[in-house]
Amino acid sequence: MTVEEANPNRRPHTAVVGLQWGDEGKGKIVDLLTARHDVIVRYNGGANAGHTVIVEGERYALHLIPSGILYPDKLCVVGNGVVVDPETLIEEIESLRRRGVEIGQNLRISNRAHLVLPYHKEQDAAYEEFLAARTGLGEAGAAIGTTRRGIGPAYADKVRRSTALRVGDLLHPRRLRDRLELACRLRAAEMTALGVTAPPPDPIDLADRFAAFGERLRPHIEDTVYRLHDCMREGRSLLFEGANASLLDIDHGTYPYVTSSNCSSLGIPAGTGLPGRHVERVVGIMKAYSTRVGGGPFPTELDDEIGHRIRERGREYGTTTGRPRRCGWLDLVAVRYTAMICGADALACTLLDVLSGLDELRICTAYRRGDETTERFLPDAEDLEGWAPVYETLPGWDEEIEEASDRASLPQNARRYLDRIEEVVGVPIELIGVGPDRTQTLTAAAWGD
Repeated sequence: MTVEEANPNRRPHTAVVGLQWGDEGKGKIVDLLTARHDVIVRYNGGANAGHTVIVEGERYALHLIPSGILYPDKLCVVGNGVVVDPETLIEEIESLRRRGVEIGQNLRISNRAHLVLPYHKEQDAAYEEFLAARTGLGEAGAAIGTTRRGIGPAYADKVRRSTALRVGDLLHPRRLRDRLELACRLRAAEMTALGVTAPPPDPIDLADRFAAFGERLRPHIEDTVYRLHDCMREGRSLLFEGANASLLDIDHGTYPYVTSSNCSSLGIPAGTGLPGRHVERVVGIMKAYSTRVGGGPFPTELDDEIGHRIRERGREYGTTTGRPRRCGWLDLVAVRYTAMICGADALACTLLDVLSGLDELRICTAYRRGDETTERFLPDAEDLEGWAPVYETLPGWDEEIEEASDRASLPQNARRYLDRIEEVVGVPIELIGVGPDRTQTLTAAAWGD
């Protein structure tokens, strides 16, 4: 008997990925779709991610734990492609437990996931300060604008191998201490070269602290690659939760102003150990406008009253850092590109309610530089600089839409706006966010109840 015969009602294995520069509302969509799946899997990134879920007015900010954790009967998996800060993870677990969220065998953490250590955060900050101080490269120098959570240095150690530590090492104190002694010696030399005068990290102290973290996390640690394959053989449906977003993908984003992992759907096989053919459906999440945090080009950025209005109405401040987000008109050149590389089958357009009350709306459908025009996105920061957006103007709507019950009940101009997005991107919009709560999401008939 095949898996399909054993479980004919299984939902397709689905990926939820951001199609812009992050903060699209992936947490809300994952939370919504969790009810239709059995296993929720984070496959990339670290505590630099911030997924917000609002349930009955209660706001939950999640950084490492999959957004499906609010459903106690679902299995949540932190895959091998994630970099884990054990201290932050434990704090997140305890914070959720204090609010009545059950966390036990429903949370599994890959023993192959790499660790973020305190010196990674120090190194992250030191790099940013060093790069920002460079002259002749603009106000921010060459700094990337990271969250300074140690994500980049942790991934760099993963590639360097000899200085890397993994979650499984937390369960072996002797191995942990030996590896930390080497890593701390090298880190001290690097920090000195960067001009940092702080005392070098103490490998014995770190080993003791992190071995204690390991004991607290021991009940959750396992080889999640085998666990996920077992789940698939059992006919359970998987939901893959991407962190960050596709325009920040290390290979396909606006390099070098990107994060340090593959956060498009292309990161799923490496970050979970599951072949890509098992991802049966990709839902691309996009805001009804564009935002960006940190450095890098942003063709449709609005440094004016409208940009400020969008920021305040949309509460566009980072879940992880609290930094104000840069806001602008919707860039469909970018969304069309990321939908292409992710293989998006459907779109979820979030925060449509933020645009209510604007007399007119603009969408970018091409770029222009001098006499040259292109409809292709340029995934290189230097190449993208200097291109101006080519806009289409659409009429806005005055009505508030938080109480809309379906797409047909939206104002006519809101429906026209969604129709034009579908035409330009070439992918249907099947989920529409009209408010922050999980219930304020309009679903297409194809999604059923």
